[in-house]
Amino acid sequence: MDIEAVIFDLDGTLVAFSLDYKALRGEVREYLLRIGVPLSVLHVNEGVFDMLQNAEIYFKNNGKSEVFCEARMQSLAIVQKYEKDAAAVTSLMPGALETLKELKEMKIKLGLCTISSKTTTDYLLDRFKIKDYFEISVTRDGVKRVKPDTEQHESVIETLGVRPEAVLVVGDSVVDMQSAKALKIIAVGLPTGISTKEQLIKNGANYIITSLIDLPGLIKNIEKN
Repeated sequence: MDIEAVIFDLDGTLVAFSLDYKALRGEVREYLLRIGVPLSVLHVNEGVFDMLQNAEIYFKNNGKSEVFCEARMQSLAIVQKYEKDAAAVTSLMPGALETLKELKEMKIKLGLCTISSKTTTDYLLDRFKIKDYFEISVTRDGVKRVKPDTEQHESVIETLGVRPEAVLVVGDSVVDMQSAKALKIIAVGLPTGISTKEQLIKNGANYIITSLIDLPGLIKNIEKN
């Protein structure tokens, strides 16, 4: 089977994971509690977008949808602040540029799916001069629901005009694996960010690589079988 496209995650996959996620999560959580979201709604150790989803349900159920619109805007402003700080100090992952070049030489289409903002994503792609490798980049600003919802990956697949079964998703997080699994896409886990090898496998990773430079070889092996 020929692989037609690869969809990459960004933070922790193509660039080093440098976001102070614990502090970010704590600040958003404190903000939501301050504006009236009950503690029982905000579960321990859940991500920012899970918190926002639960807050949205709470406000809608209590006839305060307009409150959530402001809450979401303010929460994402907090996220953007942390992303800006992280983007300034992060570095390109070892082998990232070489891998992107080799995949292009293999005539494989490339897409990007990230829960980062468009501003942060464009800054990083320009900073590391890798923007032109991607035919499409889908950030959180372009969808209603981010990963593990399948909307982001579906958008890339549709734009690239490829078959889902001929696509690889490469990411460092369980949400990348969960979204790929839901779409029956080949999921490749890269345990360099927030998730362990075991967590990636448990959530749907078909393959595990320890470095991006292993990706072209993995694709060639998949195509042989």
